Amino acid sequence: MTPADRQPDVPARVIPTWTEPLAAAASRIVGGPLGRHALVGRSRFWTPLRVVLLLAVALLAAGWLGKAPCLQQYTTDGGELALDWRNSRQYVAMCYSDTVPLWGIEGLDDGAVPYRDPWVESAGTDDEQVRYMEYPVLTGFFQYFNARMADAWVHAAEVVPGLPSALPVVVYFDISAFWLALAWLVAVWAVHALRPHRPWDAALVAVSPLVAVHAFTNFDTLAVACAAGGMLALARRRPLLAGALLGAGGAFKLYPLMLLLPVALVALRRREVRTAVFAIAGAVGAWVLVNAPVALLYGRGWWEFFRLNRTRPADPDSLYFVVQHFTGWPGFDGPLADGEQPAVLNAVSAVLFLLCCAGITVLALRAPRPPRIASLAFLVVATFLLVNKVWSPQYSLWLVPLAVLALPRWRLLLAWMTVDALVWVPRMYYYLTPENKGLPPDWFLGTVVVRDAVVVLLCVLVVRSVLRPDTDPVRGVTRWGTDPDWPAAPVRDTGTDPSGVAGSQRAVSA
Repeated sequence: MTPADRQPDVPARVIPTWTEPLAAAASRIVGGPLGRHALVGRSRFWTPLRVVLLLAVALLAAGWLGKAPCLQQYTTDGGELALDWRNSRQYVAMCYSDTVPLWGIEGLDDGAVPYRDPWVESAGTDDEQVRYMEYPVLTGFFQYFNARMADAWVHAAEVVPGLPSALPVVVYFDISAFWLALAWLVAVWAVHALRPHRPWDAALVAVSPLVAVHAFTNFDTLAVACAAGGMLALARRRPLLAGALLGAGGAFKLYPLMLLLPVALVALRRREVRTAVFAIAGAVGAWVLVNAPVALLYGRGWWEFFRLNRTRPADPDSLYFVVQHFTGWPGFDGPLADGEQPAVLNAVSAVLFLLCCAGITVLALRAPRPPRIASLAFLVVATFLLVNKVWSPQYSLWLVPLAVLALPRWRLLLAWMTVDALVWVPRMYYYLTPENKGLPPDWFLGTVVVRDAVVVLLCVLVVRSVLRPDTDPVRGVTRWGTDPDWPAAPVRDTGTDPSGVAGSQRAVSA
């Protein structure tokens, strides 16, 4: 067959009601799967993107309503308005968000400038300690600017009749929630743009139960938007912009920088190292550009994020804590004093993650075809969470776009997301403690084990799709195996070459 005989490698749109049992079953409510002769793509307004974004807005609204009980106000005996967190409302109503307590703890209510202005923790006790903003630079200043916007809003409400207002911390939460919701919509849009032939896969990102539970628990949607945007920029042949977005994401939360390993591995397999060099240079440049001024001006405050992560013990979310609880094992470092560094645990966690990265590297280099970036990115981030000493609940949002891009199996992913979201229930009642009619730790730690087991299963299936590209639901829709995650010409299928090595070396540079 000559090149002229080949058909254009334009994938046909995937119809979920034909390929996904869950979608097919759900479609019976409205008459069943799409007909074979139905006209697709003719609506001028209700495009897949607009429908998906509308679904995302609905889930984000549900997420805000879920946090709303923690925004209730009451009048104290002294006649002052206060936030109603009495009787552990934040746990009983399962509406806890880090945004609310950080307003006061980090001095945002007093106008403290992140990394410059410290505060004293446990003042007057033996555990007294000088503290600074504990988040990466862009997240720290995101909180600061939202706090100043909240102050401006409250002051404006005092002079503008009819302008709604509330306690400054409530206004601060709402302003933060607006930007966090917008960031998640960007992530949904990016996933949709990455899969134009599978537009409805983005609905999994939009309607994920994890969004309703954790979109406003912390500030992670900002990093997720940067990571998804970086992958889209790379797919559209803009590696420098892709790197800059990943670097900016790393200044919100460090995990987007982990995606540079998959970029480098795929570039190596495709013999397009130049693309990876531009992406890595853009990421390093953006991260340094953001961090260098703060590090130079307020070095001690800038270092607080790294110091805190070094001294944190194993959190209840980690497998290390699970083993300690159920076996009575004292941990790698034994009993620790407050603020003492768990040096052995840190080393074990780092070594395990490096071993996981080494395994992923071997997988990428020995795969029959150059793997997709989304597949490797999911494996890197998932293994990091599994072996890390901390898996804060909102970290699960990191995996949502990556899982959808790597393994768009609707029933499987919705099952994982539901299990992961439900971990929030025993977590809140674990913090409530049995003495206050909460749950014993066994319930929470048991759900953590189930969640981790499901994530391990997803990793196994992604590895399988890398080793057996014919099982990859994304690559299986095109004749010549187009990789939608990489800015290059199609990679020809390996044909009869059982090793796949010869075929994998036929990548044609764009």
